[in-house]
Amino acid sequence: MNTTKNILIAFLLNISFSIIEFFGGLFTNSVAIISDAIHDMGDAISIGISYFLEKKSKRSPDDVYTFGYARYSILGAFITTTILTVGSLLVIYNSVIRIINPVEINYNGMILFAVFGTIINFLAAYFTRDGNSLNQKAVNLHMLEDVLGWIVVLVASIIMKFTDIRVIDSLMSMGVAVFILVNCILNMKSVGNLFLEKKPDEISIEEIRKHLLSIDGVKDVHHIHVWSIDGKNILATMHVVSDSDIAAIKKYIREEMEEHGISHVTIEVEASSDVCDDINCHVKTISDAHMHHHH
Repeated sequence: MNTTKNILIAFLLNISFSIIEFFGGLFTNSVAIISDAIHDMGDAISIGISYFLEKKSKRSPDDVYTFGYARYSILGAFITTTILTVGSLLVIYNSVIRIINPVEINYNGMILFAVFGTIINFLAAYFTRDGNSLNQKAVNLHMLEDVLGWIVVLVASIIMKFTDIRVIDSLMSMGVAVFILVNCILNMKSVGNLFLEKKPDEISIEEIRKHLLSIDGVKDVHHIHVWSIDGKNILATMHVVSDSDIAAIKKYIREEMEEHGISHVTIEVEASSDVCDDINCHVKTISDAHMHHHH
C-alpha cells in the first residue's frame, strides 16, 4: 500500500475519533481524556498536513523544483514534530495542574472509552506501520503513542476505580508525554541535518576520496559535496583532474559511488593543465595562466 493512502486513512480515523473523544472527556470529567482529545486533534491536523505534503513530495522534478519535491515530505515531518512537541508540553502542564488540584472522575465511562480508544488507534497504527519516509515515521509515531496512551488510560482507570488514587491519571499521561518529547527531539535532529545539507551519517568523504584517487588515471579529486534531499537519496558533485580517457573514468567513478550508496553523481573533469577557478585548487597563479595565454 502506498504511503499517501495510509496517511489519509490515519487522518480520517484520527479526526473523527478526536471529536467523539472530546465529548467523552466532558462526560467522564477526565481531564486526561480531554487533553488527549486536544492532542489527538493536533495529531490529526498534522497528519492532514503530512498527507498533502507527502502527496506533493512524490512529484517528479521539473523546471521549478529541479531536485524534485522530496523535501516537502521532510517539511511535513518538521511541522508534525513541532505540533507534537507543543502537544506534549501542554499535556505535561495539564498533568501538573491535575496533581495540585485533583477532581472527581467517572471511572466506568473512562474504562469504556479507553477500550474503544485502544481499538481505534491500534487500527490506525496498523495502517501506517510500514513506510520508510521520515514523514511517515513521524505519523506512525503518533499512532503508536496513541495506542500506548490508551492502554495506559485503560490500566489507570481500572486501578483508580478500585483505589480512587487520582494522581495515577496525571502521572501516566506525563510519562507518555515525556516519551513523545524525546522522540520529537531525535526526529528534529534528522530533519535539521537534511535542511542544513549535512552529509549523511553513513558516508565518509575521506573514504570516498581515497577510493576515487585509487582509480587509474585520476590525478586529483576535490570539491566533493555530498548531501541528501530526503534522507533516502544521496547526491554528490565533484571535480576530477585527469588526462586519461574521460568516459572510462566517469564510468568507474559512478560504479564506485554506487557502492557507497550514492546514485546521482555530477562530475566536473579538468585536465591537469587546466586552472580550476577556485582558490583551493592547484596553486597556479592567474598571471601564469595569462602568460601562457599570450604566447
